[in-house]
Amino acid sequence: MGVITLTSLTVLSACSSNEDNSSSSSEASIESVVPSVSSEMSEADMDSMESMQHEDSGEVPTGLKEAENPKYKVGDKATIETTHMAGMKDAEATIVGAFDTTAYEVSYVPTNGGKRVEDHKWVVQEEIKDAGEKMLEPGDEVEIEADHMEGMKGATATIEDAKQTTVYMIDYMPKNGGKEVKNHKWVTEDELSGK
Repeated sequence: MGVITLTSLTVLSACSSNEDNSSSSSEASIESVVPSVSSEMSEADMDSMESMQHEDSGEVPTGLKEAENPKYKVGDKATIETTHMAGMKDAEATIVGAFDTTAYEVSYVPTNGGKRVEDHKWVVQEEIKDAGEKMLEPGDEVEIEADHMEGMKGATATIEDAKQTTVYMIDYMPKNGGKEVKNHKWVTEDELSGK
């Protein structure tokens, strides 16, 4: 079980934006096993990480259009400036895909009965059931068709925030060790900086 948990902590590629860095006794016990994880993740993030599984197929949702003029092109390198995941901040990303869409920050209860996920970044317009082309508003309830992590697909979510942007699928090597994360979905243009 410890190996599975440790592997889960280092391989994860689901996105969570709860950036509260408060300390607690459970964080301290996790920190003794994987010090760099607790420095970037909140207790809630770490509690829910054991059930997360990254879907890394590289498949994009139907209707998602490649960006016509992205700041970062496929094959470009960029620095990750966000903390969706442990080990992500300051890691070097290789751009795998760039798409123009609306990106949503959502909160939802996983369909597998896991703990409520708050402020998950990002689900795109094309990963929301019957979303059409109109931008959804904060407070709207939707059904997620994305399968970024276990229990996400089919979950009812509340839109917390929305923005028109270019989203990127990336590969990166976590700064806290572990193996390379492939086809991570999604980071937005403002969450990357040039190399």
